[in-house]
Amino acid sequence: MTKRNAILLFLGIIIIGGLIFGIVVIQKWNQPLGESLALATKTSTVESDQAASDVSTGVTATAFQPAETNSDEQSNPGPTTIPTTTAVPTATPEPLCGGPATMTVLALGVDSGGDNDYLYGLADVIKIARIDFVTPRVSVISLPRDLWVQIPGIEDFGVTEGKLNQSYFYGTKGMGYYDGPGGAPGLMARTLQENFGLTVDHYGTVNMVTFKKMVDAVGGIDVYLPTDVDGRPVDDHTEDMGYFYAGNNHFNGDAALRFSRIRKTDTIFARMDRQKMVICALKDKLLQPSVIGDIPELIASFQGSIVTDLSPAQMSQMACLLPKLSDENIIFGGIPQEELTMSRQWDARQGYYTFVWAIENNVVRDYIERFEEGTWPVSEGSSGSCPPPVQVGQ
Repeated sequence: MTKRNAILLFLGIIIIGGLIFGIVVIQKWNQPLGESLALATKTSTVESDQAASDVSTGVTATAFQPAETNSDEQSNPGPTTIPTTTAVPTATPEPLCGGPATMTVLALGVDSGGDNDYLYGLADVIKIARIDFVTPRVSVISLPRDLWVQIPGIEDFGVTEGKLNQSYFYGTKGMGYYDGPGGAPGLMARTLQENFGLTVDHYGTVNMVTFKKMVDAVGGIDVYLPTDVDGRPVDDHTEDMGYFYAGNNHFNGDAALRFSRIRKTDTIFARMDRQKMVICALKDKLLQPSVIGDIPELIASFQGSIVTDLSPAQMSQMACLLPKLSDENIIFGGIPQEELTMSRQWDARQGYYTFVWAIENNVVRDYIERFEEGTWPVSEGSSGSCPPPVQVGQ
């Protein structure tokens, strides 16, 4: 073999190897990190319906072109006619960051133990995020974990109903009740769909240990408190979450978690407000110049500690959208307090009456439908959107 042929062969091997490596990387980049939900989402249904409508009506995106005429028609045009045109659909803005028009994500915080310990656990935090890549806008609603719901698919184990957060617990591998798509988040997603008509595209689940490490990984967060927040025990069954003073506070991961979990000192609605403070503070920290460039590495470092069916490509799209969001377009909401009534419900599996928030399913369905349409919640100043970032040192 000549020297020239050897070089060509070497270059060919490098090129072929590079192509193979590139294909593998692309496949992994677009591959979900966890088991998909296997639910028929409204996004796919709408797209299919639209495609079918376009075929049946013959609507095309081509501009109207006048019909060609010959010389006889020009000299003897005949009766005057009104030309007809094919309607041209109005162009819509392209989604940013290569994302879909919208994406709905079930975001869960669970009270399980170590980094990768998702064997058991209750859904301590239940939030739904609607990510609009066109506007751009992110709407987040919190659902009370004590809603009483019908739980599908595990009746063989004597469970047909329970609290919303229990639908995650009954779906965990440790319980062994549910073997359907998506594991514990999958059972909760099906529970939400059956009871309230909510259809989610993806899920992301974080346990307490991972949450603390995520906050520590960005150097902590800064939160302004208008008043003191007392998280000390109110009885022998309450964990000590600490005492947080009014003013500017810098929280490490442990403090951020304790602050987010305070429950019995006030109401679930105040708890949701505190969680909103933490989410907004984390967003502000991620947008700092010293941190934003490290987001891809941060995502990669926590892939093994987060349970999700999002792909690295989809998480990259979300990270790309983050700096494009104004504070007014990060909107928080939840079922209004006046719609919920404190009540007790017999839990047949546990064998006792338990506290629940009572509300008619059709009321929740109405809110969920408007949420999916992007018309609820609506930002109402600081009450619905993120406040301005805390100015450290002031």
